[in-house]
Order: sequence, then C-alpha cells, then structure tokens
Amino acid sequence: MTTYMLNYILKRLLLIIPTFLGIVVITFFIVRLAPGDPAQMKLRSSAQGMMADKSAATIVEQTRILYGFDKPLATQFLLWMKRVATFDFGTSYKDHRPVLDKIAETLPITLALNILTILITYIVSIPWGIATSLKPGGWFDRASALVLFILYSLPTFWIAMILIIFLSGGDYFNWFPIAGIISDGASVLPFWQKIGNILWHLVLPVVCLTYGSFSFLARFSRATMLEVIHQDYIRTARAKGLSEWKVILKHGLRNALIPQLTLMSTLLPALLGGSVIIEQIFAIPGMGRLGFEAVLSRDYPVIMAIAVIEAFLTLVSLLISDLLYVVVDPRISFQKN
Repeated sequence: MTTYMLNYILKRLLLIIPTFLGIVVITFFIVRLAPGDPAQMKLRSSAQGMMADKSAATIVEQTRILYGFDKPLATQFLLWMKRVATFDFGTSYKDHRPVLDKIAETLPITLALNILTILITYIVSIPWGIATSLKPGGWFDRASALVLFILYSLPTFWIAMILIIFLSGGDYFNWFPIAGIISDGASVLPFWQKIGNILWHLVLPVVCLTYGSFSFLARFSRATMLEVIHQDYIRTARAKGLSEWKVILKHGLRNALIPQLTLMSTLLPALLGGSVIIEQIFAIPGMGRLGFEAVLSRDYPVIMAIAVIEAFLTLVSLLISDLLYVVVDPRISFQKN
C-alpha cells in the first residue's frame, strides 16, 4: 500500500466524521418529530389503556419519565450522542431487551438472505448483459429486453404471493416452506443438514429479491458495455487481431465495471437493511422486519441504531468503491498531478 493511498484513506476517513455526525443529527430529529408517542402507544397496547383518564395520564407521564422524554430535546440528543460514541444503543421500548442483542439475532439471517441474492444477481446478470451487447438489435437482444422488462415491472409482493400459492402448499405443489427460516426441530440436525434446511427456506425469498435486481443490472451491464466497445482502444485491440472474447473480457469488461462499482457501493448497507416486504410476507425474522416493527411501535432506540449502523456502512461502502476504482482502472491514481 503506497503512501499516496494511505494519505487518501486518511483524508476520506476524516471527511466521514462530519458527514456521519450530520446524518446522526438529522436522523435523530426526524425520528423525534414523527407523529406518535411511544408512551401513549404502549398504554394503548396494554390492558391499562381501559383505565380512567386520570390514571392513564399518570401512567403516560411515568412512562415518559422512564424513557427520558420529560427532558429537553437537546438533552435527549446529547445523551443519545454519548451512547453512539460508546456503542451503547440502550434497550428496546417494546420488550426492554438490549438493542444490540436484537440486532445480533436478526443480522445473520439478513446477511445470508442478501448475500445469496447479490451473488446470484451479479453472477447471472453481468454475463447476460455482455452477451446482449455483442449483437445489439439481434434476436437474443430483443428477446432478452422483453423478458427483462416484464420481470422488472412485476411487483415483488405479487410474485411472492404467486409463489406461495403455487409452490408452498396452496392448490398445486408443496415444495417449499411458507414461512420462517428453519423448520421446527431442525436445530438439532447435523450441521450440513441444518444449513440445507435453512437454504430450503430461503429459496422463495431469494427468488423474489433476485428477479427485479437481475433485470435492472443486466440492462445496466448491457448499456455500459455498449458504451465501452465503441471506444477507440477497443477498435485498436481488434485491429491487432485479438479474438473477440479476449477484446471484450480483457479490455472492455474492465472499463465497463467502473459504473458497476458505483452501484456496489450501496450493497453493504443493503446487506443490513434487508427487505421489509419479503421478510414480512415470509415471516423471516431479519433486520428489515425488525426495523418495520420498530417504526410501528415507535421503538426509537431500535430505529436509531439501525439508521446509525446503515449510515456508517454507506460511508464505508463509498470509500471502498473509490479504492476499487484504482484497481479496475490503472488510469486513476491517488497521486496528485
């Protein structure tokens, strides 16, 4: 690692600090300005909500004191920033469990689901996009465009319901489980059988998450490759007598990957964010479902913890993508001209 790269990384890390603080500040006040009071919502969800108004008002006030809502907003913000600095996100308002424990339980599930989705999407879509760009306007390109546009236009929730009806014990086949991440009693199975059971549960959710991203990325790969293969250096490589596949893979693909790296900068936070719709439909206890339930119950510590973690990962992803630009394109350098 050169001195120029180290200096560049150090400068970017220093720039991350004020950006991260700005995101935390904005997120805190947006969450607190949202309608709804956790104390009132907790009272409504309990049997005590049927008590007299005076008694209910007393309970709400005691709950607000317990959660610290009686303090000025500036004081609440300073206490929150202190927790962020010490990686202590507090306890959940919903069940009084440590927030980090709840995130630690849901994170592996979301990672498994999204890593499989990303790997399948990139492995299939990039070669597909390259193949359609070699003969634009041909029958394969036109057929692919039709299929990909149809897939991209299909709503995820609708596809999920169709798969459940046809493949999960509806009126037709019962090939895949309808909900959850593992079968009852499968936790005692040997390691590889347990992994197989989990993958069996992930088939339908991965299909629902993959087809839309695959359609977009395949068309995006085609567009970037078409732009690259009309450059002068590609014509020069062909004039040297190199085979078409060597020209495409060695000279064209490397430059076409630069826009792909920009898209990849969003992958790391997406791994944690999960998919709210799919996790809700298939009852998958992942980060997306955790965040959705936290929003409904105004569970501020959970909401803020997820927002802070994803903000940090987004900034780190942007830094990683900038570093990968140099690896892909030797014309880009950290050295100042």
